[in-house]
Amino acid sequence: MTDRRTELAENLAKVEERIAAACAAAGRARDEVTLIVVTKTYPADDVRLLHELGVRNVAENRDQDAAPKAAACADLDLTWHFVGQLQTNKVRSVASYADIVQSVDRLRLVSALSAAAERAERELGCLVQVALDAESGQQGARGGVAPDGIEELAAAIADSPGLRLDGLMTVAPLAGPYAGRQQAAFERLMEFSSGLRVVHPAANMVSAGMSADLEQAVAAGATHVRVGTAVLGVRPRLG
Repeated sequence: MTDRRTELAENLAKVEERIAAACAAAGRARDEVTLIVVTKTYPADDVRLLHELGVRNVAENRDQDAAPKAAACADLDLTWHFVGQLQTNKVRSVASYADIVQSVDRLRLVSALSAAAERAERELGCLVQVALDAESGQQGARGGVAPDGIEELAAAIADSPGLRLDGLMTVAPLAGPYAGRQQAAFERLMEFSSGLRVVHPAANMVSAGMSADLEQAVAAGATHVRVGTAVLGVRPRLG
């Protein structure tokens, strides 16, 4: 465990250096960017070590992994982010532990989350996941709503009991006009965020960038970066 703690501490320090350098290069204050560590496929023991090392935001993308892990770490002051594509039959479980659902991409999911949040007597933060590879009315290959669907989804979240509209999220697309152009993709997301904040001023969270492209996300103006491999190492294969 000591070796693992040392490994995580070293990796966190390297990621922190990258974020700090990216902020400096962009003329931003370091405290403008929040690191979310994506702990998918890793055990609750790693989450506890990360907490010891100062991490307060963690993310999961599968409810079957996240629910028991969140329960095992319920005594820790952590903010849990759900970042995966979410099926409506998993919503009740996710609403019991997640603080923020970053992958809201359809109206049916909004209504399901609202009902579950009300039932659990909790407020859920929600991000509209934007797919920059999606045509109008379609979803992206990695989830998300086409850009022309942002306004409708945002309004639905804002008007739903138990939900709080926090902002936007994207994953750098693998296809379409922004494939291989991460910074351009993240800058486009920032443009959508500016438009959203005209109507919803408090929805100022912009989640973008992962281990390979966090610098581009910071340069574009992201407020949160989601880093897994660079902190925890290459993920073990799922059985």
